[in-house]
Amino acid sequence: MDIKQQQLIADLKSVKAQMRLGGGENRISAQHKRGKMTAYERIEHLFDPDTFVEIGAFVMTRHSNFGENSERIAGDGVITGFGKIFGRTVYAAVQDFTVMGGSVGEMHGQKISNIMNQAIQNGCPFISLNDSGGARIQEGISAVGSFAGIFLQNTRASGVIPQISVIMGHCAGGAVYSPCMSDFIIMVENTSHMFITGPQVIKTATNEDVTMDELGSSDVHAVKSGVCCKVCSDDENALNWVKILLSYLPNNNLESPPITQTTEQNPEHIAALNSVVPSSGNKPYNMLEVINGIIDTGSFLELYENFAPNIIIGLAKLDGQTIGIVANMPKNLAGCLDINASIKAARFVRFCDAFNIPLLNLVDVPGCLPGVEQEHNGIIRHGAKLLYAYCEATVPKLTVILRKAYGGTYCSTHLGADVVLAWPSAEIAVLGPEGAVSIMFKKEIETAKDPVLKREECIKTYIDKFANPNMAAELGYINDIIEPAQTREILIRYLTPLLHKRVDTPKRKHGNIPL
Repeated sequence: MDIKQQQLIADLKSVKAQMRLGGGENRISAQHKRGKMTAYERIEHLFDPDTFVEIGAFVMTRHSNFGENSERIAGDGVITGFGKIFGRTVYAAVQDFTVMGGSVGEMHGQKISNIMNQAIQNGCPFISLNDSGGARIQEGISAVGSFAGIFLQNTRASGVIPQISVIMGHCAGGAVYSPCMSDFIIMVENTSHMFITGPQVIKTATNEDVTMDELGSSDVHAVKSGVCCKVCSDDENALNWVKILLSYLPNNNLESPPITQTTEQNPEHIAALNSVVPSSGNKPYNMLEVINGIIDTGSFLELYENFAPNIIIGLAKLDGQTIGIVANMPKNLAGCLDINASIKAARFVRFCDAFNIPLLNLVDVPGCLPGVEQEHNGIIRHGAKLLYAYCEATVPKLTVILRKAYGGTYCSTHLGADVVLAWPSAEIAVLGPEGAVSIMFKKEIETAKDPVLKREECIKTYIDKFANPNMAAELGYINDIIEPAQTREILIRYLTPLLHKRVDTPKRKHGNIPL
């Protein structure tokens, strides 16, 4: 190799080493002081060692407005490329806050759009690590246009490849929409925020005083807005959780989820299912005990656990097969469906259906949450989302009715369930005893010598008739009444042939879910 060639190679190595410093040592130090990893550190932690291939490392902004040209740094504030996570190819866009605050300009956005397009074409999951001040104001409409290109790719990728967004710093303005169009949003405690308009803008527009934490912290989005599906304590834990999440998901919509080695259930957890449901219909219990007695040991990955806790959703393994679980939680609002629970479950059902993940419904629901606020805020429309999503789903659908299954919340073969099983404690009816008796026996109770005694007699009659699964079994609406401790074994038997299920649906562009 001649001297000139050696010098060119040495110069290239020097330039690439400098590029890894992003905005420089001082800004890297500031990033660390905030408890945040740098963009390259996040990549090294997320991907298998020495597998990440960077694309577009030399791209720079084309603009020079308002002195922007003085900070033309290679990469333009985002690192894009692909690598291996547990041996599987995954594409990623990682924003670098040390370069112009990770702001999104024309080339920055173009890099993200291009890498997303490659992920779609190659049928691989896409991960975005967001740490950005939002649109680059100096670039004007060019920055806005680049956002639009990202949104278009989010929409093209939806239901085709899994999209995971991790908020690892600021995510403001138009930048929030791309994560919200992905399948999962993970946030980091204390360091990540999401909002469309910041505290200063809100103060100017509405005269409201609010801090950044009060407006868009991880707690706000995990508990109140339902935007965030998981909050992690720091960058490392957030990236580790993403790896775990990926292990449940297929690469794309044409593949099945990965099969893992079966983890046998604890016999004590299985036996406990026979006594987990209280004899009193109004007494709460922990549905997580039921879930843990059915699935492979330690495999439940709960999502949105702090939002709408009256319903539980999450991914799990059943005999090594990924399944999606939707279960009522009797400990919260008696397991009633309300607006937030309906939205939470409906979106998860549609995700599972898009990516060939069988659904298991564990039912103990007295109905929809009553109240003027619920009605006025659209429980009819939002509840219909869950019905629509479940009816639309063509993946294997298994239902186990543990106790209450009343009215429109009854998840039945009529809604397209492939298997409906019931425990002996199941109560399948139009209404609960109190409400039903008030309607059916109103005159008899009002004219009785002892209305209180008569009401109790009527309730007992109703319970004897409907507080069991017998009528539904006689009509063929449920497949079997089973011993609770046998639930895991029976579900595995039913699931095995259903994994080959095929459904022909009417030709159409798409349905019109009641958004």
